[in-house]
Amino acid sequence: MSSASWPHGGDEGGAVPPRDHDGTPPRRGPGRVAKVALSIAVVLIIVSIIASLWTESLWFSSLGFSGAWWSRLRTQALLFIGGALVTGLPIGVSLWLAYRTRPLTVPMSAGEQALAQYRQAIEPFRKVTAWVLPAVLGLLGGLTAAGQWQAWLLWRNGEATGVTDPQFGRDISYYLFGLPWWGFLVGFLTVALLASLLSAVFAHYIYGGIVPPGRGRSSRAAFLHLAIIAAVLALLRAWSYLLDAHGLTTREGEVLTGVGYTADHAIIPTKYILAVAAVLCAVLFLASVRSRSWRLPMIAVGTLVVLSIVVGAIYPALVETYKVSPSRNSLEEPYLQRNINATRDAHGVTDAKESTYDAVSDVSTGQLREDAQSIPGIRLLDPSVVSQTYQELQAQQPYYTFQDELDVDRYEIDGETTDVVVGARELDLSNVPADRRDWVNDHTVYTHGYGLVMARGTQVRAGNPEWINPQSAIGEYEPRIYFGEEMDHFSIVGRSDSQEPREVDKPTGGDDTRYTYQGDGGVDIGSPLRQAAYALTQRDLKFMLSDAVGPSSRLLEHRKPMERVERVAPWLTLDDDVYPAIVDGRVKWIVDGYTTSRQYPYSTAFSMSGVQTGQVSSRETQQASALIGDRVNYMRNSVKATVDAFDGSVDLYKWDEDDPIIQAWDKAFPDLMQDRSDIGSELMSHLRYPEDLFLMQRAVLADYHVTSASDFRAGQDRWRVPDDPSRGDDGVAQPPYYLSLAMPTQDKPSWSLTSTYIPRGSRNVMAGYLAVDADAGATGGDPAKGYGQLRLLSVPRNTTVPGVGQVQNDIVSSNATSGDGTQTLQDYLNNANRGGSQVHFGNQLALPVGEGFLHVEPIYLSSSSGTSYPQLRIVVATFGGKVAWGQTLDSALDQLFEGDAGVEGGDSTPAEEGEPTVPGSEDEGGDGDGADDGNDEPTPPAANDPKALREAIAGMEKAYADGQEALKKGDFAAYDKAQKELKKYLEDAAAAQPSGGSADLEGN
Repeated sequence: MSSASWPHGGDEGGAVPPRDHDGTPPRRGPGRVAKVALSIAVVLIIVSIIASLWTESLWFSSLGFSGAWWSRLRTQALLFIGGALVTGLPIGVSLWLAYRTRPLTVPMSAGEQALAQYRQAIEPFRKVTAWVLPAVLGLLGGLTAAGQWQAWLLWRNGEATGVTDPQFGRDISYYLFGLPWWGFLVGFLTVALLASLLSAVFAHYIYGGIVPPGRGRSSRAAFLHLAIIAAVLALLRAWSYLLDAHGLTTREGEVLTGVGYTADHAIIPTKYILAVAAVLCAVLFLASVRSRSWRLPMIAVGTLVVLSIVVGAIYPALVETYKVSPSRNSLEEPYLQRNINATRDAHGVTDAKESTYDAVSDVSTGQLREDAQSIPGIRLLDPSVVSQTYQELQAQQPYYTFQDELDVDRYEIDGETTDVVVGARELDLSNVPADRRDWVNDHTVYTHGYGLVMARGTQVRAGNPEWINPQSAIGEYEPRIYFGEEMDHFSIVGRSDSQEPREVDKPTGGDDTRYTYQGDGGVDIGSPLRQAAYALTQRDLKFMLSDAVGPSSRLLEHRKPMERVERVAPWLTLDDDVYPAIVDGRVKWIVDGYTTSRQYPYSTAFSMSGVQTGQVSSRETQQASALIGDRVNYMRNSVKATVDAFDGSVDLYKWDEDDPIIQAWDKAFPDLMQDRSDIGSELMSHLRYPEDLFLMQRAVLADYHVTSASDFRAGQDRWRVPDDPSRGDDGVAQPPYYLSLAMPTQDKPSWSLTSTYIPRGSRNVMAGYLAVDADAGATGGDPAKGYGQLRLLSVPRNTTVPGVGQVQNDIVSSNATSGDGTQTLQDYLNNANRGGSQVHFGNQLALPVGEGFLHVEPIYLSSSSGTSYPQLRIVVATFGGKVAWGQTLDSALDQLFEGDAGVEGGDSTPAEEGEPTVPGSEDEGGDGDGADDGNDEPTPPAANDPKALREAIAGMEKAYADGQEALKKGDFAAYDKAQKELKKYLEDAAAAQPSGGSADLEGN
């Protein structure tokens, strides 16, 4: 207010405006500015929250899941309100009661006078504190409660399983759904009441309601207030003791998981005793109100503490030391049997078919004849090695990329099921030339990848993959990939009719390769209001300023398949290996989802991340691992999900419909998942047994293939997964491999996921072989009958068959020669690692064929400088310690089995050399996906041409000499070129001979 607004003084008797000591009017403080700034900040925060909620709603609506999202949001909001009230209200009431019931006395003693001074000091802040403190703590409590929405929904929607635990006789659903929620609730209420108790004690003390012993008596109101809170805390503690007893069913022990002899006979009874003592404490707290004496509460608390130490700790320790330890095997055996049975059931390995496999080591002619159907299914193309080959030969543009590890799938090609190695040609913005990087190009021009690239898994052509053209071999499909594993940025697509196509399309480049998105994916951001909302949530004003954003624009965000599924169903644990498949003319990303729990009684837990990375592959490696935060002891592949690579649509299918956890989630979100019967036949043909589930089961069966508690305790038949030989000595287990094979107990091959075991310890010999039928079949809505069947071969301990590590050692040190040559395999590998090339060891596949174990390992070479990508050069086969190698699997097998393996490997294909066709290039004979149709073979010379024959023979001699010279120098690039020349001249010589003919160098 200015001085002019004040009445003048003097004769008129008006008031004089206030002035400071120096006579100047007072300056306005920063209070008003601060209030305005605070108001603006609050408005911005509210607007930001509204914009965030709106854009989230738009995203879920674009997928058709807005109902599930709003339902989840309502649940979180209700839990937040409940948690905030449960936390903040008792604190606020405690502060109010302490002030309202304060005794009105005159301070007499020095202590009372000191408290009076404290009261005067805090009086200006009392009302603010009485509101702010409960509000802040209530906010924290609400957020904590809202974070437990999954436990709440499972408890609300979980139903009985019909299976009871052997200790308490409770249904398993109590442990899966009830115990986690009750455990949280008891802990939450305990913390809230402790905060309320501390607030009450502080306030009553400050306002004189509580008087220290010897200085008088505390007020009855204060005693009643504190006694009620303490009594409720004691009752909560009693409840907690009961829950602790039930929680012993998942306690990790040295011998077993769950209730053991000591827990059954000592710990559980003491938990019940302590629960009764806690109830008595509650009664004594209430009884102290009449006497207004701290004596009874202190006795109660002291008694409870002593009991918890003597009965809860010392007594069980004595039982463990003097009763259990001397007779552990006999006393713990029934409890260990519970652990074994529960672990096998919770991890889904109870129905595994186990058989003894007395593998032989001797080799003989025609030994593999009985396994003629399995051998052609040996995959030579290693998905973890050839990614760089795909990148070099099929990317076509620097901004296209492939995953570091490709995927394995199968397709019906020419009437036969064919194993293929497939990769999606995705967009990688980081490889776009720097001079083209700006906001418009990053978000509106470079928007998508293009096409799947696939090659036969069992065959190669001149060292390179034998490409398959999806368009011609499988059929027309939409190749554009707007949603993929490399898509970590948003894109804005769509245009008006007057605008030219903007998006870079097809890897061939050129002015004509521009495209405008024609799909319904993403969110419509054509309105200015939506553009403003996304400008706020993305912190990017270009949504409103750029002319690339218009009325027809759509925003594509959250584009990674796993991210989209996680957002739709955050309660799922997802498989690490997401793979693409052509389904009904579209590229679909297939994602396996798991329901997991840590609460299955008596089941041993394993780290999810540990089994995924290969650090955990047995009970022993789990115990030695520091990975404990993500351990689960129950796992089911309950959901198969797909993400459309063109429009981003997400479909969730209930796969394991008997899983109680997925039943609870389906009840909580009834419109979220589709039934398994809705899966079409084409999608079904690409579904497979998921790798992470197999990894978990592999880790379980390393120990729990032993089903007898006495044998398990003896520990003579414990296994482990061998280290991956291609990674050296880093302690990472060998990954499982997909391939087609027939186990000894099967009549015909099936597409399987396989792994091997060796004994625990230092011996690297075969101990077991695990395979699962991974093919879901091709009948819509109905998985194949044998799908998911685990088969375990156990090698007798008195049978010595080389394991993966020994086989790798045999390979790198082998003196075996190839064919009529004189160069040993060891020399070949040593020479290949010198000069201008380097060796890449492929996946070492093991197959139980020929009454023994056949190991096959492809070996790749690449240049060590310049343009470098792996090419398959030789294949190594071993059986019972004998090693053979050749340029093809056929030749290696025939050498291994004394000239005739009795089968054909299927990889002996003509090695015509030619450039892969450019994807989308019409004049190259391609149709958009870079496949080589093999139509560029040179015309052979005419028959009975003496001149051509002489030239061919001279060329053969020169090529052979050049090859030998290249070998001496270690120049394998030159050696490869010489071998190709030699082959060409051999074919020319065969064609030019008087009778005509052809040279089949590959054994066809």
